[in-house]
Amino acid sequence: MEEAKSQSLEEDFEGQATHTGPKGVINDWRKFKLESQDSDSIPPSKKEILRQMSSPQSRNSKDSKERVSRKMSIQEYELIHREKEDENCLRKYRRQCMQDMHQKLSFGPRYGFVYELETGEQFLETIEKEQKITTIVVHIYEDGIKGCDALNSSLTCLAAEYPIVKFCKIKASNTGAGDRFSLDVLPTLLIYKGGELISNFISVADQFAEEFFAGDVESFLNEYGLLPEREVHALEHTKIEEEDIE
Repeated sequence: MEEAKSQSLEEDFEGQATHTGPKGVINDWRKFKLESQDSDSIPPSKKEILRQMSSPQSRNSKDSKERVSRKMSIQEYELIHREKEDENCLRKYRRQCMQDMHQKLSFGPRYGFVYELETGEQFLETIEKEQKITTIVVHIYEDGIKGCDALNSSLTCLAAEYPIVKFCKIKASNTGAGDRFSLDVLPTLLIYKGGELISNFISVADQFAEEFFAGDVESFLNEYGLLPEREVHALEHTKIEEEDIE
């Protein structure tokens, strides 16, 4: 009897919440929010979800547990979908950046092998006239010096894997500065970019084991950030990003 009076009392107050208690107030707010939305601007799927959220739960309903698990506020719904949209936008942006980078690289100079420089003039011309964006790796060597042959072989492999890097080699006796490149400092690696020397490694073979290969030289140069990302890896990364977005 008291419950019936309480029910009637609630219904007599027009403009007040139709459900009492915290849960009732929340349901009324959700219902008000749904009704106040412009129906033309709400997607059918979202409208159905909001309708389900605004419907009061019956204690005797068999599917009450399922409905409770589906209940969420409008802010929660929009936040979840906004996060998904932001994530997709970020992935698309990263993919576009990768594609732009590859497009620029495809129009830039490409080499793919080790250039043999015969004179000091060729050496200076290579450094001064190459494009500023190009990294130039120069190996100063002499025949019969420990490590020089292995380094030449390694650079030949790296030249194929990093075609946008210009790899060169020149005998110390042909540089015109033989006094600076004595046999005890060979093999020497000089790295240039934009006409400036950015790194130099004398007796570089001492950095490796007795026998070393292209992978060892690659890791060494990468430690100093002297090599760009390999194009094969970059393309694979872009492909993965595209699959994730789809």
